[in-house]
Amino acid sequence: MGNVTKQASTRFSIVKRSKGQSAVEKASYISRSILVSEFDGQTYRPKYHEDLVHSEITLPPNAPKEYADRATLWNAVELSEKGQKSQLARMLKASLPNEWSYELAEEVVRDYVQRNFVDKGMCADWAIHDSENDKGQRNLHIHVLLTMRPITENGEWGAKQKKIYDLDENGEKIPVIDKKTGQQKVDKRNRKQWKCHTADSTDWNSKENAKMWRKDLADTINATNEQLGIALHWEHRSFKEQGIDREPTIHIGAVANALERKGIQTERGNINREIIKNNLLLEQAKEMLMLARQELHSAQYATYKSTQIKNTAVSVKNEVMEMIAKVRERKGRLDLPIVSGKHLRRISDRTALQSADNAEKFITTRKIDSFESLAKFTADREQKYSQLENVHLSKGQKLNRLKELSKMYALFAPIQATYKESQSLKGLAKMKYDREHKDSLSKYPELKERMQSLLQNGEKITPKQWKVEIQSLQSEYDSIGKEQTKTATELAYAEVISYNKKNLERELQNESRQQNRQIERRTKTQPNQNKKRNDVEL
Repeated sequence: MGNVTKQASTRFSIVKRSKGQSAVEKASYISRSILVSEFDGQTYRPKYHEDLVHSEITLPPNAPKEYADRATLWNAVELSEKGQKSQLARMLKASLPNEWSYELAEEVVRDYVQRNFVDKGMCADWAIHDSENDKGQRNLHIHVLLTMRPITENGEWGAKQKKIYDLDENGEKIPVIDKKTGQQKVDKRNRKQWKCHTADSTDWNSKENAKMWRKDLADTINATNEQLGIALHWEHRSFKEQGIDREPTIHIGAVANALERKGIQTERGNINREIIKNNLLLEQAKEMLMLARQELHSAQYATYKSTQIKNTAVSVKNEVMEMIAKVRERKGRLDLPIVSGKHLRRISDRTALQSADNAEKFITTRKIDSFESLAKFTADREQKYSQLENVHLSKGQKLNRLKELSKMYALFAPIQATYKESQSLKGLAKMKYDREHKDSLSKYPELKERMQSLLQNGEKITPKQWKVEIQSLQSEYDSIGKEQTKTATELAYAEVISYNKKNLERELQNESRQQNRQIERRTKTQPNQNKKRNDVEL
């Protein structure tokens, strides 16, 4: 990988009833959906929903199908736990590369959850969020909520722990001896008592699992980054494990986090601020370089815009540019339509979509002068994208089939050659040859059948022709893919700009209503003040 390393942020925790926590509430939080708990009668309404990229429930084969419904699953979990100190669920929160598109993140997380949790028998409720801090920095991350009880073959919740009898050197159960009588103890039902201990019925609680899950996520991210050419290595080990003299921040918690958002400083928040301050020196050089690049980009684009204005003979009013300018003045950047962004899901550089400079450049180079022309541009590009998608899919299917044929032929050809050689021999020579090549010859019928099943309508085996077709199709496939990506990016910009228009209108309407209310309050209080003044004069 590249020489840039990022410390992975991965945290596992247990949802505990003893701490007043609820699995239904956690499910509501990560899915940004309203859920009702049958255990405590509470209706949980998530405060935020704009940051939800995707949510999904993945179940093992033996889980009841109705558990695909979030409310049914977590209410079943809550009702299966009777104790006041019950552990309800395991929760994972982890960061993902901001360079990934939403579609890629969804694909990678689904595979990670399936391999590490669902294949082990857990029900997994997972979601992807893309939040933004007050500095405009994005934070693509996942939440995974996992069940803690195994599910039996008949779809019922199993026990978390099981009884294991202690055995002697002969493998026999050891009786519990009554010290007074010297006889084996019996219980109230007159059953003999044997020495035993309890153990977890699964290995899900093992501390080694958490390390393994963290490492697997980091390895998965690094493998994906390598395929994408992203020179960023994710490190799952702590600073201490790596031998790095750098202090990690502490987990701040939901209560302290809520207070901090309101501007109220907390002890844990102060600790983190001190840690961040101490670590800041290590990052300053990198940030200064980034700022220098941004300033250079802004200067270059300012020069570009100045040149464009000078070359324009007639200045034309552009309502789209005016809207972008208003949003820039209010926020410094555009907002992202995460929930409603259809094409935004395919874009990896979402920060670029928030740049007002980029939005203005997009509008200028596409010669869009009104929201009506933006809508027409969007409709045209939607049609183009749909056509490209169909052609890309068709080319991909043909390409995959030819690759599968070539791969199958590579397995079949040597076995076929062995078979033909066997058929050309007779007598003792054939018997000796067949004995020496028994394994290969035994595979021939199956491989021949598989090879023939891939051929279509009397199609002949032509490996050289397949190779030429694969090269040609691959070139066409890649070219269409690039054009598809370009069109998706254009549509994503159009989505962001249209969203900001609606968002700006909504914000202005809210501000107008607030101003009107203030005027109404002043108007109502004015007569009372005049009356008091008149009373004083009298």
